[in-house]
Amino acid sequence: MRARWRRTRPWARVVGAVVILGLVATGAWWVWWRQPASAEAQGPTTRTVQASLSTMEKTVSGTGTLEPTVQEDVSFAVSGTVTKVKVAAGDTVRKGQVLATVDTLTLDADLLSAKSTLAQAKAKLADADDAADGTDSSDAQIAAAQAQVDVAQAGVDDAKDAVGDAVLEAPAAGLVTTADLEVGDVVTGSSSSGSSGAGSSSGGASGSSQPSSQSSTSTTTSTGQFVIVGTGAWQVATTVSEADVANVAAGDQVEMTSDDLSDTLYGTVASVGLVSTSTSGVAAYPVVVDVTGDTAKLHDGTSVDVSIIYERRTDVLTVPALAVTTADGASTVTVQATDGTQKKVTVKTGETSGNLVEITDGLAEGDAVVVQTFQAGTGNRQGGQTGQTGQVPGGGDFPGGFPGGGSFQGGQGTGQGGPQGGGTNG
Repeated sequence: MRARWRRTRPWARVVGAVVILGLVATGAWWVWWRQPASAEAQGPTTRTVQASLSTMEKTVSGTGTLEPTVQEDVSFAVSGTVTKVKVAAGDTVRKGQVLATVDTLTLDADLLSAKSTLAQAKAKLADADDAADGTDSSDAQIAAAQAQVDVAQAGVDDAKDAVGDAVLEAPAAGLVTTADLEVGDVVTGSSSSGSSGAGSSSGGASGSSQPSSQSSTSTTTSTGQFVIVGTGAWQVATTVSEADVANVAAGDQVEMTSDDLSDTLYGTVASVGLVSTSTSGVAAYPVVVDVTGDTAKLHDGTSVDVSIIYERRTDVLTVPALAVTTADGASTVTVQATDGTQKKVTVKTGETSGNLVEITDGLAEGDAVVVQTFQAGTGNRQGGQTGQTGQVPGGGDFPGGFPGGGSFQGGQGTGQGGPQGGGTNG
């Protein structure tokens, strides 16, 4: 093939070289320069924003779960056979509403016996008073008789309370979540656990209302024959770190959000625990938040993001952070006048909140400041590309009819904005 190329006439060689170079140039243009010039990256743009008065806040964040403030576990305090069950799980009850009753046959008998004992004790006391002669012995007999009367009276009072306890009443208004009794069940007297919720967390959480005489405070799991959850008051238990606990105090405002809630939930810090817990060596202090506002649509167990606002300042002059340039310790902004002219102004900055910066000096409310923004382009021809060996363009065989025949191996190259490469005659 080399011999045939050498036998080719000079003019044919020149034409062949021109055709090869044309094909290479066409291929390079197709690969690197087919994007329009409008695809170049756009430069920075600017807009004006007025310096305005804003509210700046400092917050501590955490997570928690909505829990009812009141959860009453209620059971009969007396023994007997259940005669009536007047509510079922899912019912809403008011405070004092009857939940169930037990038979009072034994209780009535106990009350009558206690009253008889009291009558006998009073008779003995009357006899001792009649026989009193002022001696120490007589006085002692009267004192003993009076003590028996007191004991008997206490017995009567207890028997009356027991008869009253045969009717189990709701100690608080709320939703009945458990009703674990049926008519005919035999119950034995037991104390019932009372209020439990977020307020029962360790570390001094705020307490709820005291339960009735039929229940006693407990923070254990529900074991009552009836469980009543108060839907009128809610709390959230969360934790804050050791670094943040000093900033949080009772009464601080709280904002809570959740994917399960359509609106922001508000509250106040009810208590801050004094005893920390440790997770992986990091101390955390319990904080209880009382939920305020409309609580009608809340559900037990809803997870919320908690934001405790420990400092709030209103009417603070602010501008976007992108409007402020700081160099060599000095901060400046570009102010645009009503006629469109611009000038740089030195300002004093305060605190930052989100994308806003406080301006303490150098600007006034309503001043138009220039904010520079950047818009990315849709394409950029800057950047090297590497050519590849292959068919024409860039390399390949001559057309079969080309005088002299032959082949061409395209070169490889890199560059910015266009190819650099070469070919070698084969």
